[in-house]
Amino acid sequence: MGKVILIVEDDPRNLKLFQRILQVAGYTALEAVDGQQCLEAVRRQRPDLILMDIQMPVMDGLEATRILKSDPATQGIPVIALTAFAMAGDRENFIQAGCDDYMAKPIDIKSFLAKVAEYV
Repeated sequence: MGKVILIVEDDPRNLKLFQRILQVAGYTALEAVDGQQCLEAVRRQRPDLILMDIQMPVMDGLEATRILKSDPATQGIPVIALTAFAMAGDRENFIQAGCDDYMAKPIDIKSFLAKVAEYV
């Protein structure tokens, strides 16, 4: 089995797109649609990388990231924020919350896969 990547995304079209790109590249893609589902999925199956949407219902991506990074059992899992919000100052907020990196949506497939490969 290849590297396991958890995609946390509430938009079904983006979720399917990210899944397909990752599967074609040989990764195993898990999914969650909000921060709460993300935490449950990480407890069940420790992914090698988490691709985290920021704005989601129930629990947003930054809160989920803070929880993951404050737990010694999960703090080593890299988290890349995926966001449509790429304003000045956003990168600092993502890094401060514990994200290891971020990418703006819509994604460029080549850059996306290169960033994923960098962390797994």
